[in-house]
Amino acid sequence: MPLFKFTRHGGLRNGNRPHSPLPWIALIALILGGVALAFAWLAGWIGRDRLTSQNFTDAIEATGPAHPGFRRAHSKGVCVSGWFEPSAQAAQLSHARAFTQPWVPVLGRLSIGGGNPHGADNSARVRSIALQLTTDDGQQWRMAMNSFPFLAVPTPEAFYEQTRAQIPDPATGKPDPAKLAAIQDKYPSARAFSQWAKNAPWTDSWASTEFNSVNAFWFANAQGQRRAVRWRWQPQAEPRVLDAAAREQAGVDFLSKDLQQRLANGPVRWNLVVTLAGSQDAINDPSVPWPAEREQVLAGVLNLDAMQPQDQGSCNDLNFDPLILPDGVAGSDDPILAARSAVYSQSFNRRERERATDDAARDNQQVQP
Repeated sequence: MPLFKFTRHGGLRNGNRPHSPLPWIALIALILGGVALAFAWLAGWIGRDRLTSQNFTDAIEATGPAHPGFRRAHSKGVCVSGWFEPSAQAAQLSHARAFTQPWVPVLGRLSIGGGNPHGADNSARVRSIALQLTTDDGQQWRMAMNSFPFLAVPTPEAFYEQTRAQIPDPATGKPDPAKLAAIQDKYPSARAFSQWAKNAPWTDSWASTEFNSVNAFWFANAQGQRRAVRWRWQPQAEPRVLDAAAREQAGVDFLSKDLQQRLANGPVRWNLVVTLAGSQDAINDPSVPWPAEREQVLAGVLNLDAMQPQDQGSCNDLNFDPLILPDGVAGSDDPILAARSAVYSQSFNRRERERATDDAARDNQQVQP
């Protein structure tokens, strides 16, 4: 006897017992409900006590006036372009195509810290470089690096605390000193970062500034060997240190003016120096510097030969997500690295929506009678 047979009413019967559709309806409803909850959780509509890229970006925006259409951090900068030439030793570290191709086109951005697109170069403690290397097989390697050698805090939650402490008090228009002091008391690395900010030399140019990956990554070579690394762009330009009086005289746009003058005389160059982690070094905590005596490898040279205003340059449409990596390079399990990637994406999406809205409004004005 067949297990299933049709009834005279056209229904499917299992033996003599009709199937009820209710369990199936309940199962479908459960699945749809789970999907809806997951979507809401990812979107930040529920579970708002947890740290998300949305509320992290909200906190960054709250630290200063709104500047629609601009990056939420490192808002002021210029687009740059050039090429990268790997060294003979680079391929021993990683089988990334950028280390075997003779030269790799580079698109990038030089900037200063802060959320003001009209900020003053001569008062910006932090400088940054963001790069996209695109190899002949279509792979991309994006980097977002800073002039500080380590982060002030060890985790995304601590980073969020620090950001919220920088939100101005409505009564004074400035961050509450007690909240900032509490962050330094809670995180020793924040106090160490403050000392770096006070004592590190102010160099006279982007070209003479060293930029650090801060986060750790993994390199894998063709033999399957994996090493944890950090890297930095070491300037070939001889640095000149600016004291307070020299910085005041330099002016609010001196970095871009200086770079333009240097490029008129030829490319500006940095060495790519890769540091290999020791067995006891912190791989997933960017607030802990690695000892200076760690093995270092010169992996190539970055050459920049052109610059454009950021509102006219190709870099303006790029999200320099540090987790867009080629084969042979992988992100570490550093949670701040993952948080940076998520917040960069959130910031980029907001910026693009604002720019699209502004363009639509401008087009609408042009067609009005």
